Amino acid sequence: MTGFALGAEQEEWCGQLRALAADRLRPLADKGEPGRVNRPLLAALGELGLLERVFTSGALELCLLRESLAYGCTEAETALALQGLGAHPVLRSGTPQQRERWLPQVRAGRAVAAFALSEPGAGSDAAALALEAVRDGGGTADGGGGGAGGGWRLSGEKCWISNAPEADFYTVFARTGEGPAAKGVTAFLVPADRPGLSGEPLDMLSPHPIGRLSFDGVPVGPQDLLGEPGRGFRVAMDTLNLFRPSVGAFAVGMARAALDATLAYTGARRAFGGVLGDLQAVGHRVAEMATRTEAARLLVYAAAGAYDAGSADVPRRSAMAKLLATETAQYVVDHAVQLHGAVALQRGHLLEHLYREVRAPRIYEGASEVQRTIIAKELYR
Repeated sequence: MTGFALGAEQEEWCGQLRALAADRLRPLADKGEPGRVNRPLLAALGELGLLERVFTSGALELCLLRESLAYGCTEAETALALQGLGAHPVLRSGTPQQRERWLPQVRAGRAVAAFALSEPGAGSDAAALALEAVRDGGGTADGGGGGAGGGWRLSGEKCWISNAPEADFYTVFARTGEGPAAKGVTAFLVPADRPGLSGEPLDMLSPHPIGRLSFDGVPVGPQDLLGEPGRGFRVAMDTLNLFRPSVGAFAVGMARAALDATLAYTGARRAFGGVLGDLQAVGHRVAEMATRTEAARLLVYAAAGAYDAGSADVPRRSAMAKLLATETAQYVVDHAVQLHGAVALQRGHLLEHLYREVRAPRIYEGASEVQRTIIAKELYR
């Protein structure tokens, strides 16, 4: 890849992924229930080797994968991305036993992972999380916590957790109190069958599986740690710095799908003695949609390239990529709906689907306002 274009092999791979998403994954997605984990779809992603790519690819390849799947099947893209988000901390910070137990199952699409950071009172301000981990030196009879090294009991609530409450395990961030704010947060791997853990689904605008989790003295022990006590915020940020540019790629995929649909529609729809595309107002708006989409695409690729190169400015670039791409996708999809008119508001239309999908990425994994704060801090550093 140059600074301005993908190589021929990359373009070919992206084309294959778009076709695969439309032909193989879209039918499975259509059979799923909105707001629920689609296990047949996950199994297909595993069989096709796409989940494996999440854990073996660099940031740029992850972006190309997410963008291409989003173009043809947003549900497949989201299912794949949530597996990566939930399991990446295990890959990077887990013990050999944790990785051996869970990662092969995640890669195969047989185990569902989830990233449990947000809380009712700690959404954008993740360092303010209140899920409490209280020392439990006596251990537990079921082996879930304690032991010779002592353990903890988790008490509190998580909210707006993707794949909850149907995931098989959760990467959970709790306050262990080694220091104030972010310095007192620890990451744990918590299997879904741990006693005291329950949850319920939330009915959201977008069709993603999202829920609430309740922790009633859930036992965890040293063997459940992801990294060191008090270093959990680093685990979270390491994951988010990788996935933020690829959230931008997801947004770019939706924007490109909306743009292509608009070009096809306005180029054929007859009105006022010609086609809509002949009207200067329409042509100029489509030109603006295309320009913004291309700018977002290039910024996403640049951020991914910086991550792969180990650049020091990854937090700033990742935040810029997510900010511009998600805001651009909202703009493009909104204007695509406007240019299509009432037909795009019908249930089942591509743009009706994208209109519901495109709103959430401006909030999750750090709202647009949070990205601006990160960018400003990095600029003034």
